[in-house]
Amino acid sequence: MLTPAPTREIAFDTETTGLDLAADRIIELGCVELINHVPTGRTFQAYINPERAMSIEAYRVHGLSDDFLRNQPVFAQVVDEFLAFVDGAPLVAHNAEFDLAFVNAELARLGRVSWDSTRVVDSLAIARQRHPTAPNSLDALCSRYGVDTSKRIVHGALLDAQLLAEIYVELLGGRQASLLFDSVGDLAAAAGSSEIRIALRRPEPRPLRISAEELAAHAAFTAALEGGGLWRAYRPAEIAA
Repeated sequence: MLTPAPTREIAFDTETTGLDLAADRIIELGCVELINHVPTGRTFQAYINPERAMSIEAYRVHGLSDDFLRNQPVFAQVVDEFLAFVDGAPLVAHNAEFDLAFVNAELARLGRVSWDSTRVVDSLAIARQRHPTAPNSLDALCSRYGVDTSKRIVHGALLDAQLLAEIYVELLGGRQASLLFDSVGDLAAAAGSSEIRIALRRPEPRPLRISAEELAAHAAFTAALEGGGLWRAYRPAEIAA
């Protein structure tokens, strides 16, 4: 029997030149593919020339300088590869309103179709429901769920998307989805397959490890108990034996 096709999602993040939607631009895109809420190892990353100067506040967050970005492609040069990777999948973002607004602003500049908000899952909203009285920044959630952030010296879209993918799984209740697969490698293989068939392994019964001698010894022991043991009252066949 075929199982339903696995659910594909994209955890994504953006870095920008600042917070002003009208004036600021995206400078990095980071995407992580998930199948049944588990990262497959497939990612997408692009640095982007914003064609404007970086704000000092934003530079302090992500460390991407004007000199570095000046040699990167503009958004129009990466948009097709970006959209092909996403390929219509539902999206997951932390504080999704921010990232969605900046992506839509870039798409609008090119006359592309914008993304509908119903397509995006906001992990921040999920976190606030699960932990209403606690801080729910990505850093705070990483600390709460024991996700390693040692490589996160500064913010980066791909790194943050990778952390988000792990946090998203935890917010949904842990890595139970991975039980449908033999390994994360199987997830990646399934993601690239035109026809996906997932065989759930039916465990074989374990062989009985009690020997005949042990069974006989146990029967003799319980027979010697006063009344034969209370449990034997419910097994008249064994009493007769």
